[in-house]
Amino acid sequence: MRIRNPYFIGPWARAVLSFLPLLGASVARAQGPAPETAPPLFPGGGLVSYNSIFTTRGLMPGISNGIPATAFPTFAHEADFNFTWGFYRNFDLTVVVPVVTNHFDTGSAPAVGESGFGDGMLLVKYRFYRRDSERGTTQASVTFGPKMPTGRTDLTDTNGRRLPAGLQPGSGSTDLFLATNWTYTGLFHLKRLVADEDFHSLSRSEGRQATRLGSDVQSRFWLSYRPYESKNVAREWFIGPALTWLHSQDERIAGVKQNGSGGDALLAGMATYVGVRPGMHVWLGMDWDVAHSTGAMFMPVRRHISFGITQQFRMHR
Repeated sequence: MRIRNPYFIGPWARAVLSFLPLLGASVARAQGPAPETAPPLFPGGGLVSYNSIFTTRGLMPGISNGIPATAFPTFAHEADFNFTWGFYRNFDLTVVVPVVTNHFDTGSAPAVGESGFGDGMLLVKYRFYRRDSERGTTQASVTFGPKMPTGRTDLTDTNGRRLPAGLQPGSGSTDLFLATNWTYTGLFHLKRLVADEDFHSLSRSEGRQATRLGSDVQSRFWLSYRPYESKNVAREWFIGPALTWLHSQDERIAGVKQNGSGGDALLAGMATYVGVRPGMHVWLGMDWDVAHSTGAMFMPVRRHISFGITQQFRMHR
């Protein structure tokens, strides 16, 4: 992906937007604000973006009434506000502040849920490999940082009882995010065909209500093609299919493992990006459930939609 400087004449040297799909409470992420996830932001550059994420889950098998202790939202909306700074060559720093709205609805009782700030994240990306050729560019990077317990954890149901940890916007725990990303442009020697792999994990600690939510692993592969690109790269269009594997471990409540609360899910979908003007992109990603585990307390992701807008700018030379 090539990006033009919106304030200075001349190209940015293969710089790209930089954002990793971040994990919340075992939630899948569609593509973030960049079609290529391995490259960092250009040195001295800045980026702000808004990402709106809608997730729908299936109910636990056999649930009739009440809210299980391992419940996750049947419908959730997350609004992510992201700031990224390319503070040094091959490095960038990302801060994400989420606002989360969770709802739990069994169909046989009034829905419960509310909004609040989610857990913020502070991430550093380092690109450790880049190779240019006539075919294109191959890049690889690693990203790491904490998810901090800044989110709200005091939501209650209609009777004033505190909702389970999985239904709270925040977790109350300090967790570790770790990711590796790989981008290969020029697949099959087609310069506009890009393969992009994002593999990341969230290692959780115990949070509020003596609950340790299950640690998560996600692998997302996106194959994108750029059918249109203007001569000055001010306007461009990416589109292609995506395949995502999600794995979540069982929860622990008061030290007791909740067997069947974790599981695996396979999602298939597509994502598209449009460059509307120099420095500004909009995107849309959609995923649907293809296959999932059948644990007694597992609530698989059934549908996932993400859209947003990104603006880049130069902070310093």
